[in-house]
Order: sequence, then C-alpha cells, then structure tokens
Amino acid sequence: MTRIDLKKLQSLRKRTFHLPPAKRLSSPSQALTFVNTHGFIYFWPIKGMDLPSLWTAVAGDRPVADKHDDPGHITWGWKDDALDKKIWYYAKILRGKATMVSLDIAPFFYALSENYGAPEEDYLIAYHEGRLTQSSKQVYETLLDNGALNTLDLRRKAKLSNAKDSEFNKALEQLQKDFKILPVGVAQAGAWKYSHVYEITTRHFPALSEQARKITESQARAQLLELYFSMLGAAQLRDVMKLFGWSGEITDRTLNKLLEQNLLVKTDHPKQLGEWIALREIIS
Repeated sequence: MTRIDLKKLQSLRKRTFHLPPAKRLSSPSQALTFVNTHGFIYFWPIKGMDLPSLWTAVAGDRPVADKHDDPGHITWGWKDDALDKKIWYYAKILRGKATMVSLDIAPFFYALSENYGAPEEDYLIAYHEGRLTQSSKQVYETLLDNGALNTLDLRRKAKLSNAKDSEFNKALEQLQKDFKILPVGVAQAGAWKYSHVYEITTRHFPALSEQARKITESQARAQLLELYFSMLGAAQLRDVMKLFGWSGEITDRTLNKLLEQNLLVKTDHPKQLGEWIALREIIS
C-alpha cells in the first residue's frame, strides 16, 4: 500500500499556504493573484479547518492578532477597499466563515446554491420548503425592495431591531452561504462607525446566474475538489464533508469520479489512522 510522503506534503502546503521560504504577500495586487491562483481561500485561518488564508499569507503562520495595530491587519483594509471593486467574490460561505473566491470559480459555487435564476422567486420557494428562516426572508425582501443597505438600516427596515443579535446575524450568514446576498461596501454607521453594506448577489454580479447555468452540480463539485486537493495535497472524506457541507454519499461519489480519472489516489497516512485521498505527486 502506498503512503503519503510527509516531506512532499509539507513542501506542497508551504507553497500553497504561502509560507517561508516564500515572501509574505505585501500588496492588494499580490492578494488578488493569491486568490485567483487557488480559486478560493479563507480570509482568516479557521480553527480545525485546513485551507490557505489571506492572513497567513500576509502575517505568517500565527493566530490572528487581537491588537488592531498588528501589521497583519492590513488585510482588513485590502478586503474592505475591494468590496465594491468586483475583483473577487467575498462573503461568509464555507462553514459560514469569511471566504474569498475568484471570479472564475464563483459560478461553480453558485451552481451548487439554491438559486435557479429568478431572485424574486427562488427565496420564496426556499422559505415555503423550510430552507429559509423567517428572519432571512425579511432581510432578503428588504434588500430586494430597497437596494443596498448598511447593517443598521437593514436591520431596522427588516423589522428585526428587537430581535436577538444572533438571530439577525444568522440570517445574514444563511443568505451569504447560499449566494443570495453579499457585502459590497463599508459605511460609517453605528457606534464604531463601521458597518458592512449588503446587496442582492445577482444585482452586484448580474452575469453570475447565467455563468452558473452552464455548470452541472457534478461538474461544480469536481472542480471545487480538484482545487481543494491542489491546495491541501491530502485529506480524508470527513475533511471534505466538513468544509463543503456535503453529504457522505455526494462527497464519496465526487471523490470516486476524480479517483477514476487518476487525479487522486487512495492511500495511507504514516502517522494517522484511516483512509486518505491524495495527489499522486505526494505519494511515496
């Protein structure tokens, strides 16, 4: 039985996570190249989830700093400045965490969402089928009727001012994960003079729905997994399910497709139990 070569795996991840000896990212243009090269990354590193992040590529392999003047927080400015530039797709997507997606790969994510080309109708179908909460429905309808709004105005107009913060935030997260809304700017609103501005996804990226229409769910999952393994090198079935939120059956079927194409192989890990799937290039 083959095994993962840990030295090769470490070398691959140093390159894809942009760790030394690579120089740290130091400009917005380099950040864009980083996102475009990988297809999708996290904005911050997420505990328990292996995936490149902009923070790590800029600040190094260390926890996100609490101090606001930490040099690594330059990433925050890059992200905010780019929200209205349409240079990438940014929203809380994978595991409901801040995710940056290249514009070439965004249609593949969108193809897996509960959107079918009619923004004024899709959310109602999801709501009546119990896949969209009442709060999410109110937030979406408010943006649909009023256009882009900052968080404070959105909450007030959606009649959720008296709702718990967790309820409102959960609505924002649910709608972002399903590619229905996204942050498109920052407003000087609220006590901190900082508030995201949200808009309907298909208004901000009007071509996205049509681009996704040509992609089947099978093709979308295969593309995302190819990118995932090109970044990680190796993973287990449960890792894929955890990141993308897919069922075991769907994940297994997609992996088998890539295995049949000889893009991946089943193998062992020298230090961990269980079956692993890996790129051929890191197998010894």
